[in-house]
Amino acid sequence: MKSQAINTLERFLLPLLAAALLLGVWEYSIRWTGTKVFPSPVAVEHGLGELLRKGLLWAYIVDSLRRVALGFGAAVLAGIPAGLALGWYPAVNQVVNPALQMLRPISPIAWIPVAILLFGVGDATAVFLIFLSAFFPIVVGGVSGVANVPAIFRQAGRNFGLSGPQLLARVVFPAALPQLITGLRIALGIAWVVVVAAEMIAVDSGLGYLIIDARNSGKRYDLVVAAMLVIGLIGLAMDVCFRRLQAIPSVRWGFRSEP
Repeated sequence: MKSQAINTLERFLLPLLAAALLLGVWEYSIRWTGTKVFPSPVAVEHGLGELLRKGLLWAYIVDSLRRVALGFGAAVLAGIPAGLALGWYPAVNQVVNPALQMLRPISPIAWIPVAILLFGVGDATAVFLIFLSAFFPIVVGGVSGVANVPAIFRQAGRNFGLSGPQLLARVVFPAALPQLITGLRIALGIAWVVVVAAEMIAVDSGLGYLIIDARNSGKRYDLVVAAMLVIGLIGLAMDVCFRRLQAIPSVRWGFRSEP
């Protein structure tokens, strides 16, 4: 019990101490250099307060989250079945994989001119870019998850008389779920990065737009850094949610090789 309390204390206290140390270094660096360009932590705090008073911060956060939800949700709906199918049918994967591996390394940012040409300037462009950024990691996670399911699992399912679809749904998918969730976690992180870049160019709201607008309208670097911190905190919250999902026993059992 005492050991558990110490572990809990370390889990929360040490990150807080690290954050406090970072803030201290930040404040000292501003005073030591005497810069008038980069804002201090206090200036950023005031900037956050200004955004909250004007009602802009929550509106921009909601806009960014909405775009990520649409693009990432579409990628999940398309990517999970595609990944499972390609993993289940190796012959099809062998045909599709070269094209997949050619498209996967292309940065979603490189698609911005094409997306604007196809969808114009607006939400559709941002959602399309988010979809592209999340789709490929999800597919790869699905293919890898299915391919790494031990053959004995499949054989056991067949011995119980499961058909192909039943075997995929009741044996292969649960066994592949941990790697699939890892792919989803990576995809969501990339999607959150891409939405900021897309909002700097293709739309007029969201946290990415806030950064570029604050920079161009009076060089408000306090608002720029404030938006960056909010982006980081939301990204951290998303990652924590996925790590908690991975810790659920019904999901966790698939991590057979981990210590």
